[in-house]
Amino acid sequence: MEIFFIKLAQLILALSILILLHEGGHFFFAKLFGVRVEKFYMFFDWKFSLFKYKPKNSDTEYGIGWIPLGGYCKISGMIDESFDTEQMKQPAQPWEFRTKPAWQRLLIMVGGVLVNFLLALFIYSMILFHWGDTYVPVKDMTMGMQFNQEAKSYGFRDGDILVGTDKRPFKNFSADLFRDISEAQRVDIIRNGKPMSIQMPGDLNLLDMIKTQPPFVQMLIANEVDSVFPGSTADKIGLKKGHRILAVNGKAVKTHNEFTEQMARCADVLAAANNHRDSIKARTVSIVFSNGTMQYTAQVVMHATLKWGFVPKMPDYQPVTREYGFFESFPAGIKYGINVLASYVDDLKYVFTAEGAKSLGGFGTIGNLFPAEWNWLVFWQMTAFLSIILAFMNILPIPALDGGHVLFLLYEMITRRKPSEEFMIRAEYVGFGIVLLLLVVANLNDILRSLGIM
Repeated sequence: MEIFFIKLAQLILALSILILLHEGGHFFFAKLFGVRVEKFYMFFDWKFSLFKYKPKNSDTEYGIGWIPLGGYCKISGMIDESFDTEQMKQPAQPWEFRTKPAWQRLLIMVGGVLVNFLLALFIYSMILFHWGDTYVPVKDMTMGMQFNQEAKSYGFRDGDILVGTDKRPFKNFSADLFRDISEAQRVDIIRNGKPMSIQMPGDLNLLDMIKTQPPFVQMLIANEVDSVFPGSTADKIGLKKGHRILAVNGKAVKTHNEFTEQMARCADVLAAANNHRDSIKARTVSIVFSNGTMQYTAQVVMHATLKWGFVPKMPDYQPVTREYGFFESFPAGIKYGINVLASYVDDLKYVFTAEGAKSLGGFGTIGNLFPAEWNWLVFWQMTAFLSIILAFMNILPIPALDGGHVLFLLYEMITRRKPSEEFMIRAEYVGFGIVLLLLVVANLNDILRSLGIM
């Protein structure tokens, strides 16, 4: 429960920062051009608000709503998520959004997106300035990698050390490595101390590479035990630090990767169990392990989680850190942020596939991206990432989002004709429905995943 609240606190703080600054972008340009802002709210205040305050001689009411799905800046004379159609029936006033030139209205609408994007670049720059860039170079992972059957069909072998592609060297083991391999015509490796190249098709499905179990590539981990949790299944059968696992259910395993693959097969059998007898059979696991001189065999009926309760010995790879001065951190941070945005946009094509739709996540998925312990480095990395996502999603040409308003404003600027208020109201309802549908699908996926259905 403590972990849940730590993640929840990080999520709320990050979203609060992003919402306030996003709406602050709209607020800034509205005030700059003399447009009245009636409400400035964090979270939505449907029916009532948790807090509200209107300063003396101010046109703006500030507050906190109770529905944590975003925030809003209610601008006079504008058709938005408040659906205040009565105001639009009144004669236009000089302080209203609708009476301002199209270019001013355009800047008001892109203000939130602009702030979020600049915020992300600033955070990335400050991360590089304060913490530097610490990572383990892939070429220094001397134990090599473990590959699945698809990867081996292209010519990879377990133990190969990845170097780079025809486009660039690999940096660290991350999603970018999978992306580079998926787009590569050639992957350079070191096998048994000799440089080699493997020809690739250049159009692999990135989502399949990552989501397939086992994945296309993973760090090779030795099948040696580093520590055992007291009272766990591993502790009860006598597994200790330094022991090596040799076989699971009669299948030889040479690495911890192969061990986890065998346990994943047990989990698949357990998931398909129709009765108690089948469940017991699926949870009955035999294991062979050794201390170097003697072999031991144990057979246990495991808990439904199929967790052994030990930690494997991880490779002792030494990370490198590149430090940045204050001024040089900005171009590096901008480059990093643009790369994150480009990668995110490139990956969106998978959303329109059946598997991609299943990968959508709501607040639960976003919350789980934060660590179980408060870590300021990870917090700011995730805040910057969410800021980029918020900027991009808001600029999509969907009515009810900033991008929808921008689309209609561009139409007006090009054609010199303003869309009718009736059309704008209907478009706002359609866009709001699309956004709600996406929210429902994403959060339903979270629920289904938590129940083990997806």
